Order: sequence, then C-alpha cells, then structure tokens
Amino acid sequence: MNIAIDAMGGDHAPQAVLDGLVLALKALAPTTALMLYGDQALLRAGLTERGIQDARVSLVHTSEVVGYDESPTLAIRQKKDSSLVRAITDVAENKADCVLSAGSTGALLTGATLLIRRQKGVKRPALATLLPTEQDEGRVLLLDCGANTDCKPAYLVQFGLMAAAYMEHVAGVKDPRIGLLSNGAEAGKGNELTKAAYALLQDAPIHFVGNCEARDALSGEFDAVVADGFDGNVLLKGLEGAAGLMMGLLKNNMLASLRSKIGAMLAKPALRSLKRKMDYTEYGGAPLLGVNGGVIKAHGSSNAKAFCSAMLQCEKLVASGVVGIVGEAVQAMALED
Repeated sequence: MNIAIDAMGGDHAPQAVLDGLVLALKALAPTTALMLYGDQALLRAGLTERGIQDARVSLVHTSEVVGYDESPTLAIRQKKDSSLVRAITDVAENKADCVLSAGSTGALLTGATLLIRRQKGVKRPALATLLPTEQDEGRVLLLDCGANTDCKPAYLVQFGLMAAAYMEHVAGVKDPRIGLLSNGAEAGKGNELTKAAYALLQDAPIHFVGNCEARDALSGEFDAVVADGFDGNVLLKGLEGAAGLMMGLLKNNMLASLRSKIGAMLAKPALRSLKRKMDYTEYGGAPLLGVNGGVIKAHGSSNAKAFCSAMLQCEKLVASGVVGIVGEAVQAMALED
C-alpha cells in the first residue's frame, strides 16, 4: 500500500507533516509505504533532524506549491510540478493508493475530480467528516460537508449510498442508520430538494431512518447524515463554533475562583476525556468519496497528532476496499438527475 502525502500543504507544513510521520510510523503496518512530495532537500533535512531512517518512507521532489489563494482549476492545470498535483497524479496513475493533503481544499477536490476522476455512475463526489456523538466512542459521518453547494435529489441519494458503505466498511458499523438533514423530523418537512430526496432515499438499499434536525445530528440516533454541501458546511462550522464557545466558557468559569479551581482539579479526568472527544486531531481528515482512488483532506491547521491520525485513516480507507464498494453501490442503483 502506497500513501501519497502532500508534504508542503497545510499551515504548518512540512514540520507538522514530519512530526506526524514520526508518530504514524509506530502504528502503520510494515507494508504501508509513505511517499512525501515536496522540496527534497528540505524534507531530507527534516527526516535527518528527527532521526527517521525507515525504508517505508520515500521522497518525491517537486518544485512548486499550491497556495490557498490560487484558483483551484488554474493551479491544477498550471502547477503540474506542485506537491499536491504530483501526489494526486500518482494516485490517478495507480502509483499510489491514497492521497493526503492539508492544503487547498478547492485544489484537492478539483484535482481529484479532473485527474483521479469520478467513479462510473457517480454524479458528484462528496466530502465527508466524522463528528462525535453523545455515546462513548460514538461517531457520525456528515456528508456532504462542502464539496457541492448546489445539489439535486439524486445526488443526496448517492451520498446516502456512499455514507452507508463508508460507515460499514471503514468505521465497522453494521447496518448504519442514515438520516437526511432537514428543518424538521417529520417526513413532510424541508425544502423541495429534501422532500424529493426523502422519497428517493426511502427506496434506496440502505437503512434510511428519516429526517435529522441539526440539533439531533450528534445525538447518536444516526450513524450518518446526508446533506447538500451548503447546509452540511453550515452545520459543520456551526458545531465547531459552538464547541469552541462552550470549551472557552467552561475554562473561564473553572478558573474564576479558588473554589471553582478546586472543582476543576477534581473534574480533570472527565474534562480531559471531553476535550479528547471534541478534538478534531483525533479524527484524521475528511475522505472524498466517489472518485477512483483514496483521497483524504486534512484540516489546514493540522498539527502532528492530526497528521498522524490522517495517515492511519488513509491506511484504513485503502485496506477496507471501500472505494470499490462505493462504486458498486452507486452502479447498482442507477438514478436520473
């Protein structure tokens, strides 16, 4: 198994990538190879500094970097020797099984669509992300969380098929419960898009359990929630903001007095567990489902821990064979727009 890593992508690249590599090598299988794309001299110096001498790690020299402020389409077409494009190209040419990048989301999605290409029958690839739920170790997959702001009902049905395949074969959830993001739990609620999608999802070969209101997305009642990329992204950003606010308020109140500080010390194990559950670095990255190869988008501000989690996620994604399973599920249910 070969994982192509855009070592120059992300706010803290390449240092955070290399630090994550140190952590990941301890947990990755002996047969998993990590290919780092970027400035070879810089990367080699970083490996030497960290004492990394592992046959599983190789370097691919590239001379360009795709910036966040660049047009995704122009960057993919013009910066062919960038770390991102070279990594994507090697997956497209079957030289690698999965690409990992914390760089420009738009460029990664565009490159994956243009170079790796959509799987047969897939109308729109979708970006997914795992979120915590109320249950211990519980996870819910939100898909799409930003790749497709404008959708048709058939797209949402395919998102449901993709989500079910991912949660069963990667997350290990048997018969995952799939919900549809809407403004009410009743079947008749929603806009024209969600109403039409609801009817189609009822006939899809998945365990569709109905509409999901935003407040219930993390309740544990759903294993995956499908939405168009606009609403999915709004939900994701809203949850991130709310989580940050709550953690900040909790910290401020815990430090407000001697009495609350003593209470905080007693509650420290529980607070540490809560922080871990809310920490995005535990979850790795967001897979792009519906293309002919593995694609993982890591958070732009990923630190070493986040990159380590993302590398392990790449390995799990490839080993599960979910890319092929997603393609089969979509092809088995032909849909008109």
